[in-house]
Amino acid sequence: MWTVKDIQEPDFGCEGLPDGEELCCDVLMMETESGEMRTVGVPDAELYEKDIRPGTLVTIENGRIMKAEG
Repeated sequence: MWTVKDIQEPDFGCEGLPDGEELCCDVLMMETESGEMRTVGVPDAELYEKDIRPGTLVTIENGRIMKAEG
């Protein structure tokens, strides 16, 4: 199980998000048992859909992060 430590959105400056691109955030997570740190890219819309924010417990299933049950 992992704990989300930080979510960082990319900075596109005054140019903004390029047309047709999906906003993807870097999610910094810490593994609960070992303390290992890992960063994964996750679409911003998916984070909102799954209600994932700093402090959320997550698992990694089939290469995707999922909010932990309970």
